[in-house]
Amino acid sequence: MKVKFILPALLEAKSPFWRPIKYSLFPPLGLATLAAYLAVDDAVDLIDEHVETLRTDDEPDLVVIQVYITNAYRAYAIADQYRVRGCYVALGGLHVTSMPDEAAAHADSIFLGPGEETFPQFLCDLRDGRPKRRYTSPVRTLDHVPPVRRDLIKRELYLVPNSIVVSRGCPHHCDFCYKDAFFEGGRGFYTQRVDAALAEIERLPGRHLYFLDDHLLGNARFARALFDGMRGMNRVWQAAATVDSILRGDLIECAAQAGLRSLFVGFETLSQDNLRASNKKQNLRRSYAEAIARLHSLGIMINGSFVFGMDDDGPDVFERTVEWAVRQGITTATFHILTPYPGTALYQRMHAAGRLLHSDWSRYDTRQVVFKPARLTPDKLKTGYDRAYREFYTWFNIARGALSHVGVKHQLKHFAYAAGWKKFEPLWNFLIKTRRLPHMLPLLESILSELQKTKTRHQTTDRLEEPGSC
Repeated sequence: MKVKFILPALLEAKSPFWRPIKYSLFPPLGLATLAAYLAVDDAVDLIDEHVETLRTDDEPDLVVIQVYITNAYRAYAIADQYRVRGCYVALGGLHVTSMPDEAAAHADSIFLGPGEETFPQFLCDLRDGRPKRRYTSPVRTLDHVPPVRRDLIKRELYLVPNSIVVSRGCPHHCDFCYKDAFFEGGRGFYTQRVDAALAEIERLPGRHLYFLDDHLLGNARFARALFDGMRGMNRVWQAAATVDSILRGDLIECAAQAGLRSLFVGFETLSQDNLRASNKKQNLRRSYAEAIARLHSLGIMINGSFVFGMDDDGPDVFERTVEWAVRQGITTATFHILTPYPGTALYQRMHAAGRLLHSDWSRYDTRQVVFKPARLTPDKLKTGYDRAYREFYTWFNIARGALSHVGVKHQLKHFAYAAGWKKFEPLWNFLIKTRRLPHMLPLLESILSELQKTKTRHQTTDRLEEPGSC
């Protein structure tokens, strides 16, 4: 059987060279995971339209397309082209689960929820000539997931090819979170076996890793065993976690000793009212400053996430948030405009209140305003969002953030990362799009490793060697 996996881009283009660097960060691990269920004699191709040109003049037996909200229209167009020619088309992903009837009009089969259990059954049904129209994930487990088909990933096309996922979902239920609807109907958070996760890490070359898990510290027992197994691997890595998990116990110290050097943290808002309204209980009455200080004491850089447009946000929210983030020494910041994704509690609330401006899914990208804010006009929300990005990444504020750290080494590390990511984005774009990055990676890893060396090990030795610690 000839099988083609496709991750469509936001829009069709003659060349992927126009797309921003963020679309070249990570390979499509979800599709590469599903490909591992194919038979050894199946011919398989995996195309990520963000980084390569998609040809649709072929006739595979099966076309599997991953759909998220902003690429939905492009995904449907591709699906329709293949179906006209008699190819069997299957659609899955976040948007399909949120809008199944919409997606079903463009597919022979659709998948609701994660596909680790349903896709193997679908393949059996398809080979037997009796595939179902809908497959809904009944079981949530990663116990028997085969190794990701990394041979299908074109590593030279990505800035961070060494990405990995060892869990699914999140133990929390923020009402604006897209993935909460995706994992509905079963366990909302579950992990791989530790030995399987460590084996997957061993397969990755080089030193640097990026965990794409929504919350790597979400299961403390799993995380502690994972970090214990990673000690001595000489890896440096990035991940995401919540404020409460940073403050609880000594798990973050264990992560630092295992090689954690940068953490994505969802602060989202400085307003307690906003936190309560969005059901972000893990941040309520937690000291952001204490969590930040703890990470900085371990030499861990912070990528802070912030959302603008919540109901308690007034015209001053942009300046206040940027000033706070700079003073706290946040290394990099990711700003978002609140976006009510279909299938979320936020969407239901906005829809019922008549606050949605339209349903043009291609504009639901957290960079455009698609609803009526409570205390801002849509124009002021968009203008403030754009200004926040500009202000946080001015040379002046990058320098201020760097100087907030203690010690020249930490100051240089902050300056290099904050400036390197935004100020030199065109250079990264050039390297990745001209496929020169693989030649630069050994040098970059060497430089980053030097910048990332800290005195953390000496500062925390006593604590880490206590009985019961990592």
